[in-house]
Amino acid sequence: MKMHNLRNYLLFGLLALIIHGRLPAQSNKAWTLEECINYARSRNINVKKQLLNVQLQKDQLNQSKLATLPTLNGNASHVYNWGQTIDPFTNQFATERVRSNNFYISTQMTLFNGFQKLNTIRRNQLALRISEIEVERMMNDISLNVVTFYLQGLYAIEVLKNAENQLELVRQQRERIAQLVEAGTLARGELLNMDAQVAAAELQEVEARNNFDIALLQLAQLIDLENPESFTIKAPDISIPEGEIPIPEVEGVVSYALAHQPEIISSEMRKQQSEKDYEVARGGLSPVLSLGGSWGTGYSGAAREIDPDIPPTILSYPIGITQNSQDTVRGYTTQYSYRIKPFKDQLKANENKSFGLYLNIPIFNGYRVRNSIQQARIARESAELDLQLARNNLRKLITQAHADAQAALKKYHSARRKMEAQEESFHYASEKYAVGLLTAVEYNQNKEDLNKARSELLQAKYDFIFKTRILDFYQGKPIVIE
Repeated sequence: MKMHNLRNYLLFGLLALIIHGRLPAQSNKAWTLEECINYARSRNINVKKQLLNVQLQKDQLNQSKLATLPTLNGNASHVYNWGQTIDPFTNQFATERVRSNNFYISTQMTLFNGFQKLNTIRRNQLALRISEIEVERMMNDISLNVVTFYLQGLYAIEVLKNAENQLELVRQQRERIAQLVEAGTLARGELLNMDAQVAAAELQEVEARNNFDIALLQLAQLIDLENPESFTIKAPDISIPEGEIPIPEVEGVVSYALAHQPEIISSEMRKQQSEKDYEVARGGLSPVLSLGGSWGTGYSGAAREIDPDIPPTILSYPIGITQNSQDTVRGYTTQYSYRIKPFKDQLKANENKSFGLYLNIPIFNGYRVRNSIQQARIARESAELDLQLARNNLRKLITQAHADAQAALKKYHSARRKMEAQEESFHYASEKYAVGLLTAVEYNQNKEDLNKARSELLQAKYDFIFKTRILDFYQGKPIVIE
């Protein structure tokens, strides 16, 4: 399955199924296998949690992409100082309360950091695809579990039908024996023996019905049905054709499964993810080149300027006397009035800007980067082993499933021949028993042998159906029962 199709299937199809749920109402309507699978998928809590994990991986991927954008930060302050301190804008000591404000904006963009950001994006892309494939794997597991319990339900239905048919036959046989007893052909003990057989058949029918109810209950619980009381399943007419039934070659199944099974694809992507983790770790050895700039300004209550609204005062003062006349020589000075420099003017006067390139070269950092590289290398090797292990396990499972399917087919053919022969034998024994040529013990033994042959045939039939569906699953075919 291609990845874009997988995403559409998982994120739209399954969510639409959960929200809108085209599922049968919990009534007396018989559920098909497809309806059971869809309902189980829509209700499974683990699938819902994994879908949340898919959304989480999407957010992490988006965040790693946004991390390549420049940063922009600003700060402002409004501060009062008491006591002797150096004003940052006048560089003079201030001993009274001084108010100050600072405004600052800075931006920075990483130009090169050993491709760490790029590899992180690629790593998170793989993590998103892995989480999506994990949803598919979960749904495959749900499908197989539902198929298993659904087939058990179908098997219980056929066992119940056989038990009901057997009960009807025994009752009819009892009526014939009763007529022979009334006619004096058979002793009354034969009728009592048939009554016991009817009771035994009724017991088998009750046990078969109980097993059927339990099978339905287990299936209802598996798909998380809230009201299983009226739950029932549709029993299709399942038949196995006579003659040779082709079973696919094991190597063909293995080749397809290795290329398409979610657990293999997930392991391959985890291996790629570990390689990206290793590249990210190696990027820690690279210098980091960044581009940055800033703008700032400030205000101080200690900054003073001449007050233009107040005229200056001219003051005179003696600076000496003349030598001959002893006249006083006076000096003059201008005294100005000061005011706090206006806020707007200070912001303009104190404005500062910066722009530059910054290079950070890692020299020694306690071997943290080298240890991270070593750990990433080990994780990469472990992921390679996990992939090989997943492939080996899948090959073993398919090989075993192929052998099981072949054995189940042989067992079914043998059970079918045995049942056909046993039916002929029982038909002949019934005719002899009806005319008194066969004892009740011999008749019961023939009947038990027939019931056993029918039971073995049913078991072989559904065992073969299940084993072939397993092979269909590994070949990517839809799991259907018809």
